[in-house]
Parts: sequence; C-alpha cells; structure tokens
Amino acid sequence: MGVNTGTIVLSIGSALIISLIFGKLLIPKLKELDVGQQIRPEGPESHKKKAGTPTMGGIIFIAAILVSRLIVAIYTKSLPSREEALILGLMLSYGFIGFIDDYRKVKLGRSLGLKAREKLALQLVFGVLFLWLLPDLNSQVVVPFTGAIWDMGRLYPFFALLVILGTGNGMNLTDGLDGLAAGVASIGLLAYVVIIFSFLGSEFSSLLWDLGYLALASVGALFGFLFYNRHPAKVFMGDVGSLALGGLLAGYAICTHTELTFVFIGAVQLVEVVSVILQVASFQLFGKRIFKMTPIHHHFELLGWSEPKIVYTFWAFSLVMAVIGVMGVSVL
Repeated sequence: MGVNTGTIVLSIGSALIISLIFGKLLIPKLKELDVGQQIRPEGPESHKKKAGTPTMGGIIFIAAILVSRLIVAIYTKSLPSREEALILGLMLSYGFIGFIDDYRKVKLGRSLGLKAREKLALQLVFGVLFLWLLPDLNSQVVVPFTGAIWDMGRLYPFFALLVILGTGNGMNLTDGLDGLAAGVASIGLLAYVVIIFSFLGSEFSSLLWDLGYLALASVGALFGFLFYNRHPAKVFMGDVGSLALGGLLAGYAICTHTELTFVFIGAVQLVEVVSVILQVASFQLFGKRIFKMTPIHHHFELLGWSEPKIVYTFWAFSLVMAVIGVMGVSVL
C-alpha cells in the first residue's frame, strides 16, 4: 500500500483550517472564563507582562487533530489502526494530566498546579497502560547510523517507560516561550512523516501508513495554533498542550522503534531536561548554579537575547538535529 496524495493534503489541510477556526472561537471564550496564565515569581522580569494571557490553548490543536482524523477516516472509509488509537490515547491521557494541572493553577491562582509526585504517578499509570495495550511491544530498537536492530530483552519495558516520561516532561519544560514548544513538536512530527513514509514502511509489520497521516494532521493543527501562539502570543498551550505533545511524540518513538533516534529528533527537549538536572545537581552538591536560570531557554533570556531570537535559534537547532536523526534511520 502506497502513500495517497489526497489523504496527505486532507490530513494537513483539514487540521490546519480546523485549528484556525477553533482558535478563533476558543480564545475569546478562555478570556471570558478568565483562564489566565499565572507567572512564576522567580521567572524572568520580561514574563510579568504575560500574566493573564489565556492558557489551556492546547485544547485547540488536540481537538483539531481528532476532528481531522475523523474526517480522513470518513474519506478513506477506514478505521484507525490499534497503534494510532493508542498513540492518540497517550496524547489524550497526558493532556488530561495537563488539564488537571492547568485547572488547579487557574482555580487556585498560583503558578504551580499538581504536585510533582502526583503528576509523575499519573504519567506512570498512563505510560504503563499504553505499553501494556500495544499489540507489538517487542524489545527491538533501531540503532541509528548502523542499520542494526538491537534487542533489549527484558530491559525494554523500563527503557520505553523512561522514554515516555522523559519526553512528556521534556516537552513540558520546553513550553516556556511563545511558539517554542509548538515549533519544536512540529519539526519532530515532520521528521516522523519522512521516517514512516520513506524508510520504515517495510521494516515492522505494526507500522501502518495512518501513523504518517496522523503526524501530518498534528503538524497542520500545530501550524494553525502557531498563528495564535507566535510572539507575542494571544494564547498559551498550557500543560494540557505540552504534556499531550510529549505523549504524542513518545508514542511515535515507541511505535516506530526509533527511541534511540529520538535523542536527535527530540534534542531540544533533551537539552531542556538535562539543563534542569545539571542545575539542581550543581546547586545541591556545590551550592553553585551553572546557568542563570533553567530550563535553559531562560538562561538565554537573562543573557539579553530577545524571545524571538531564542525561539528561532532553538527551532533551527531542532531542525538540524531532526535531519541528523532522519539520516540515522535512512541506512536501514
């Protein structure tokens, strides 16, 4: 079965248009409900003016993805594969965690919602459920640039769960500047479009074309959201959006067996997480901070970089690393 051009256009086009429409309708409603962003007191001074900007905008692209996939399913007269349903389930379940977090922030009027242990516990539950329900949960992992497949054996479920948790929280940390997380996620999903349609179609029996169409719909929805989320943002995605994107990307990494390749595709998220870990470890062990502030995009803000400059630089870095990641899979 080959790639259908009409389905490609319908996937990305319908999601883009629906996202733009939903944004037009939802943003005023969020303002009316007074669902405003709470700013961390210790955050950069420039962020103080963002207080009150509508948040929870991730609902826009989540809804656009779901409606677009429904339209495509009707057009193609086909049901989603189990893998696609589970990836969407992981996206929605992580988005649900983010929704609870955002709701608590708005209701209590504080910058922190769920406690860290509560958020982690829920992420673990949904991550384990996703892995348990996967029909093709084998321990094979593509080793980039080698053409080899590594069988991780009994270690794989723990490794896969680490990928899910790391990607979810990495995307959550990345969502700190206007357009940053949406742009980085779009680049990662486009990388998976290339990987699925060009290189992995015959490698794993569980990998179906509709995962590529889902990735395209997700990109279209995010492009529509970026129309409202670009600097200066009219709406923020909130944890409901960032955690949902983390679940979506983690699902792709696992279902395509490209968890090691995701080190490149998800390089920005990885750098954001590592910067926080290093900062905390350095302060706890030596009483000194390595960066002016973490996640690392705030470090560049405090160095005097403008917000758009940081976002475009991180997008460029993400694109370069994603291309490297795609090249690593192309040797299969």
